[in-house]
Amino acid sequence: MATQTDVGIGKKKACVVGGSGFVASLLVKLLLEKGYAVNATVRDPGNQKKILHLLQLQPLGELKIFGADLTKEGSFDAPITGCDLVFHVATPVNFASEDPENDMIKPAIQGVLNVLNACAKAKTVKRVVLTSSAAAVSINTLSGTGLVVDEENWSDIEFLTTQKPPTWGYPVSKTLAEKTAWKFAEEHNIDLVTVIPSLMAGPSLTPDIPSSVGMATCLLSGNEFLINSIKGMQMLSGSISISHVEDVCRAHVFLAEKESASGRYICCAVNTSVPELAKFLSNKYPHYKVPTDFGDFPSKAKLVMSSEKLTKEGFSFKYGIEEIYEETVAYLKNKGLL
Repeated sequence: MATQTDVGIGKKKACVVGGSGFVASLLVKLLLEKGYAVNATVRDPGNQKKILHLLQLQPLGELKIFGADLTKEGSFDAPITGCDLVFHVATPVNFASEDPENDMIKPAIQGVLNVLNACAKAKTVKRVVLTSSAAAVSINTLSGTGLVVDEENWSDIEFLTTQKPPTWGYPVSKTLAEKTAWKFAEEHNIDLVTVIPSLMAGPSLTPDIPSSVGMATCLLSGNEFLINSIKGMQMLSGSISISHVEDVCRAHVFLAEKESASGRYICCAVNTSVPELAKFLSNKYPHYKVPTDFGDFPSKAKLVMSSEKLTKEGFSFKYGIEEIYEETVAYLKNKGLL
């Protein structure tokens, strides 16, 4: 019997906002492989070098590339017009910023409003999937170990903005952008789902190595700056929680298509700590001289990010910690970086 999708109603169309990034470009690929027509937005469509990896996906299906800027009102109207689904993956990231308020927080909020405004105007969008971040749920001043963080949790904005720990601007931008999205979606009757991924590893289609991949593999590369960053990440967010980028993209598509899905969904395959991860990597890759002595640095993670809501919805993770690192190491070797 013919289902609704294969009766002549034309292709389903999806818009991926921020299409050239680590998550977004793989998401574009998965959508094309599933038969969607895809509109991808990038900041500068004239920059061939930055979008070449997207252009290389065009043989897979109907892919159009649009120029759009998060901070420019109306710039998402054209790419979102006529779309059934919108994936808002773009986010301004600048960890070295001296002015996080203007470099990250304001543009993230402005971007959400511009994208959702275009969705409200389009009248065809059935669901919007927003990529949030573990940084929007896991940062709190609680102590101890064994805390479980789920979709009810939000990062502590007051702590972040008053204490200003390193990289505080990013969690604040992700938390406020997601809260802004929920408020707008309620006021304008938009069906919104948010995906909350942890630190992502795995191969990337992008020309540059994504910063999260560098972070996830710093114990193998021996990059001191990133090792200090990952330790800082555990101190700030309470754990080192990791997922494979493909699982994160699969979760986006799964939640976009799953009628019963609603609200927020944490997407995290592995919860660990820096010392535990070092021990695992040292055993698996003995020739990389992974540091395993961290002095009195906490060996146990403070918290676990629970993906129970996502798995109860029917999603299953394809990659555990072994596979995540096997694929990531192969990718970095291929790039001549390990």
